[in-house]
Amino acid sequence: MGEDVGSELAGVRPGEILAGKYRVERVLGAGGMGVVVAARHIELDSPVALKFLLPSLLSNQEAVARFAREARAAVSIQSEHVARVLDVGTLETGAPYMVMEFLDGGDLETWIKQRGPLPIDQAVDFVLQACVAVADAHGLGIIHRDLKPANLFCIRRTDGQFVIKVIDFGISKLTSSARGSEPPGVAATRLGAMMGSPLYMSPEQLQSSKDVDFRTDVWALGIILFELLTGTVPFQGVEFAEVAIKIATRPPPALSSFRPDVPAALESVVYRCLEKSRERRFANVAELARALFPFAPLRARALVDRIQGIIESTGLSASALGLPEVSRGREGAATEETLVAPQTDAPWAKSRILGQRRARVVVSSIVAVGVLGGIAATVAFRKHPADVQPASRPVAEQQPPALLGSDGGQASPAVAIESATTESLTAPPVPSAPPVASELSAKSAPSWESMRSPPNPVPAAPRKSLSASPISKANCDPPYTLDEQGQKHFKHECFPK
Repeated sequence: MGEDVGSELAGVRPGEILAGKYRVERVLGAGGMGVVVAARHIELDSPVALKFLLPSLLSNQEAVARFAREARAAVSIQSEHVARVLDVGTLETGAPYMVMEFLDGGDLETWIKQRGPLPIDQAVDFVLQACVAVADAHGLGIIHRDLKPANLFCIRRTDGQFVIKVIDFGISKLTSSARGSEPPGVAATRLGAMMGSPLYMSPEQLQSSKDVDFRTDVWALGIILFELLTGTVPFQGVEFAEVAIKIATRPPPALSSFRPDVPAALESVVYRCLEKSRERRFANVAELARALFPFAPLRARALVDRIQGIIESTGLSASALGLPEVSRGREGAATEETLVAPQTDAPWAKSRILGQRRARVVVSSIVAVGVLGGIAATVAFRKHPADVQPASRPVAEQQPPALLGSDGGQASPAVAIESATTESLTAPPVPSAPPVASELSAKSAPSWESMRSPPNPVPAAPRKSLSASPISKANCDPPYTLDEQGQKHFKHECFPK
């Protein structure tokens, strides 16, 4: 727009003083209802943006009422992602005006025209930032109804990060709960009136701008994300009727046909925003934000947390509104369950829950293995008592007896073999006492279990003689002879090898 044309539409010129304290520098833009100029506060020497109605609309009471509504809506929404309103008033001409923070940047419509589609993570990040502003507005009962790239203003912070600001609440709608704060004379949308930009309007908004709810903004966010990723809107046409018919009857085109690198899961998120029936869309922007988080930069976690907190604290969750939580995709097809997180869990919370479940499964498995091992050891002990083999079997081929270790379990094979060998050489032909735990502990490492006696100790079976043939008691009583000097000479047959 030329400087002269803009000044003529606005009714002001550079250098002119407005409201006694704002010097006009240049015209930033003019639309069908208002004009925005860059100005400077004379006393503070700070840049501001002034927005006021076109002189030709001062006699239009509805236009004046809508301008006042926009000012109140923008003031009430305290969000980093909404352009702040600093002052309101009336010019000498009678035109209402509002003073807003000066935004040094550009809207996303201009961004797309100049640079084309955005990287996936950046596009998702921008939409999530817009969702913060929309969540704040919805929490106050305000439906924007005109979300589009031209109303998403991008600036760069001092740390270099891009920040999205939602602007132009001129056709916003108040819900019944918020309408009570409206002053007399500020009527809602006229019955049958159509407000908004057709390319971004939901099917229900095309029928009646009055009968819409928060999910009409969800539809617009889906259109915006489609355009940020592809550079074009899903429903195109030259005439309004053509666009309206496509929105109402045709499915959106395949996003992957415009952008093959877009993940199928992200495409499903967009399709759910663009469901013809609002009952099948995301119930609120918190659900949308959780579904978008896997495709956003890691720093977007704070955005999702904030959106979730706003929706829950204001009672706008699906459960609080009595809305069904239906997970559907393009043309009513069911989408992946991972796209719709639980109502109270954030995406990362779900990963923490899965980790805890895995830990419990591992612990349960270890306990089960320990129990089964104990049962197997008990069965083995009962099947193989601590008896030695029959005497007719060679000593070298005999199996070691099953000894109890210091902890009540079976002793190691090395300890059992050593014990069996010692008994075969030195044990007398009389039953011996059961092995003492203290004697076995010298052959095995001490443990905490060795400090506790077994609850039901099992007595050892009597040991049997390992001699190859029975011993004659007559010849071995006594088992020695005396020589002339009185020295004892033991009988070899009484001590078999």
